[in-house]
Amino acid sequence: MATMRAMQAESPDAPLSMAERSVPVPASGEARIQVETCGVNFADTLMVAGRYQERPEYPLIPGLEIAGVVAELGPDTEGPPPGTRVAALCGHGGFAEQVCAPAAACIPIPDEMPNEHAASLLVAYGTADLALRHRARVQPGETLLVLGAAGGVGLTAVEIGKLLGARVIACARNESRLRHARERGADVTLAVDAEALRDAVRNATDGRGADVVFDPVGGEMFRAAMRAAAFEGRLLPIGFASGDVPQIPANILLVKNLTAIGLYWGAYFRHNPEIIGNSVKQVLHWYGEGRIRPHVGEVLQLDRAEEALEALRH
Repeated sequence: MATMRAMQAESPDAPLSMAERSVPVPASGEARIQVETCGVNFADTLMVAGRYQERPEYPLIPGLEIAGVVAELGPDTEGPPPGTRVAALCGHGGFAEQVCAPAAACIPIPDEMPNEHAASLLVAYGTADLALRHRARVQPGETLLVLGAAGGVGLTAVEIGKLLGARVIACARNESRLRHARERGADVTLAVDAEALRDAVRNATDGRGADVVFDPVGGEMFRAAMRAAAFEGRLLPIGFASGDVPQIPANILLVKNLTAIGLYWGAYFRHNPEIIGNSVKQVLHWYGEGRIRPHVGEVLQLDRAEEALEALRH
């Protein structure tokens, strides 16, 4: 049986290690992809730790999204033919030389798109696009507060917020981490903690507050952002990078007429994949026009995958 190299976690507490695994065989509806590049997301760290929404069995290979070349389609499967360059959402398994993914989640990419860009588009840009355009329906002239704006999904929210015509306030832990947000068009940058967030946002909005709060952080920052939201504001909990899942006080929703809008991007593949498809088309259109460009902090070889995850943990 053919084998491949993969970086896998044996348990929640163990670092990734190189292993020989059998080359996966695509089932009906799947494509086997020769992986060229795998994106690294904060969700990968949660999956390895056993704290993600979906929990594959150990030993597990992380890696949610990849770019590569279709090697084989499963039986009775329609999809990009072998030899096609694609970006694909595989759920897990991307930290390997080959992986199987739903054929419907394999998106052909243009020849001029670098692999490291293709492997960085689906999760971060897809999440920000669906959150802001589909769920919150951000309108031109509204104020968008982005927490965790130095992280991957936060930075994409800054970009897409600007494309939608919002005035973007980007917030991160320190000033040096906000440089990329400014480069992506943030109108205001705030290097503040939860204690100072409410006053800082109100000062930046002439006392009104933010119309939309995009929050991949959770914890005390979410609770502070509720108080920094404008009357009839919309709250978008995207994730909980702080490790603290906040409880939403209903009395604050009531008094300020706030709306809390959740988004778990991956759920659309099960419940309404057409929405995902339309979102990906929009993201690729923006990319083709040169209006978005993924920020690639570093490119590492497969055997250094644990370093990539460790960088995200801090």
